[in-house]
Amino acid sequence: MPFYQATQSARYLIWRYKMSRPQFEVADVIKQFANEFYTTCKPNGYQRKVLRALVLCRTPALGGHKDKCDCCGRERFSYNSCRNRHCPKCQSSRQAFWVEDLLEATLAVKHYHIVFTIAHELNAICLLDSKWFYAKLFSCVWDTLRQFGYTHFGVETGAVCVLHTWGQNLSLHPHIHCIVPAAGETLAGNMKHIGGSGKFLYPVGQLSLVFRGKMMECIKSRLKKQSLPGQYQGIVDTAWKKPWVVFCEPSLAKPEHVVKYLGQYTHRVAITNHRILSIHGDSVTFMHKDYGDNARQKPVNLTGTEFLRRFCMHILPRRFVKIRRYGIYSSRERALKNKQGLKTKLTVKPKETVQERIKRLTGFDVYQCPFCKQGTMHTVEVLPRIRSPDYSLAFFLQNQG
Repeated sequence: MPFYQATQSARYLIWRYKMSRPQFEVADVIKQFANEFYTTCKPNGYQRKVLRALVLCRTPALGGHKDKCDCCGRERFSYNSCRNRHCPKCQSSRQAFWVEDLLEATLAVKHYHIVFTIAHELNAICLLDSKWFYAKLFSCVWDTLRQFGYTHFGVETGAVCVLHTWGQNLSLHPHIHCIVPAAGETLAGNMKHIGGSGKFLYPVGQLSLVFRGKMMECIKSRLKKQSLPGQYQGIVDTAWKKPWVVFCEPSLAKPEHVVKYLGQYTHRVAITNHRILSIHGDSVTFMHKDYGDNARQKPVNLTGTEFLRRFCMHILPRRFVKIRRYGIYSSRERALKNKQGLKTKLTVKPKETVQERIKRLTGFDVYQCPFCKQGTMHTVEVLPRIRSPDYSLAFFLQNQG
């Protein structure tokens, strides 16, 4: 399958944003309620930095350029994006690039989509140190998959794992999406197909029990080290008693399909701008899927401060890696294979600009004139960034409108 077809979701996101600009954005919520949120909830410095980046995204503060069409002569001002991974406006091209890069390293075998979730009672422990909690979540997920690979098939398997932290209503809901190949490497160094003709790779019930045991052991050890077991003993006991949901979908036959499918999850943010319905008074209304009612679309109304509090819960710790590869898909394993001469075919990437790559992958030409649709836009002036020390978020908020 060509990369162009494999990135339909990214192409649709770009087309949707260009053709139907949302009336309300997360940046609008930040502008209106940031001061009250700062006073009430006391976010840390990194969270404030992220909110500032979202507000300044595609504004004169970040600079830009003036373009002119060589056909109709009309001019257009384009401002630079913030490129923050939490920004709803900066993810489409990244998603398309990620899908293409992963396709180059994906085995031509069946893949399985597995989702690991935790008991919601553990959210309170997660908020104590989210960086540690998410790292252990990744570790326990891979330890579980690796253990099952050896015990069921005698191979070192692999996985591509993506962390999500949110539910549809912006609540804290940490879970990890994984794609696992139906292949692995034996102790003798040979590749072996696994899974057979079954719809599922491993028994879901057993996965859940082993994953729960590993994660809870890490949590209890952490609480004991910090002298907090008594304070959170009730939460630990409740989480032990509840079944943890591990969801597994039937295999997807072609790697193009599974990479495209996982690509829908990789660069999502807690909420997209198109889901925000209105900002009125001190409240924000947005749409969510109620999975308890057959995934029906329903509006949710929150105060602006509560909206930003929930949004900030999903700002990942600084430099935390939310997409990780393990086993035969890890970068270390691929580098070792190359060093041993096991990889004979080298992929030569074409030399192209970011704009050319976007056009090749998504079909969207950033240089095409948006007015006459015939000419090409050429940059006639570069607009510098505003580097005034007074251009802080508070200054920006006070001088809007």
